[in-house]
Amino acid sequence: MKKIAVIYKSKYGTTEKYANWIAEELGATLLEESKVKPTQLAEYDIVVYGGWLFASKISGVKLVTGNPCKALVVFSVGITDPKTMDTQSILKENFKPELLEKIKVFHLRGGVDFNKLGFIHKNLLNMVKSAAEKKTPEERSAEERAIVEASSGSKSDFTDKASIAPLVEYVRTL
Repeated sequence: MKKIAVIYKSKYGTTEKYANWIAEELGATLLEESKVKPTQLAEYDIVVYGGWLFASKISGVKLVTGNPCKALVVFSVGITDPKTMDTQSILKENFKPELLEKIKVFHLRGGVDFNKLGFIHKNLLNMVKSAAEKKTPEERSAEERAIVEASSGSKSDFTDKASIAPLVEYVRTL
């Protein structure tokens, strides 16, 4: 049996929720990114890393991209529906091409609670929302549509346990 770690960095809770579900399904060790030393990565046959997505950057991903892992699977969690988002900028921003050849990356839909957002995140999202609202719905990008949709209420939760199935199935094949 392979030793698996699910490591996560969560700001508002949705990445942690997914990490818990994934660890439970895989019978893996669950670790919070800030408590992991790079040397610990070598203890695991498979590392699954999850980070929240903001401005195409996966939070904390340098822990696993800058240190060797025997097998690495990454998931990002963001407000945009993975079925409509452009993942190329995310992949380019976070991974060197040679690493992308060796790993698998999944994108999961999270949520947002505008009441819990920090000052910077709230202002940035409000700026994107204001700019998006000046466009017709057809002109908006997938990210802009998601932000406008999510900000219509104070809290939006798009997490779905069923969406981890492809990631879990992939890890089981390693």
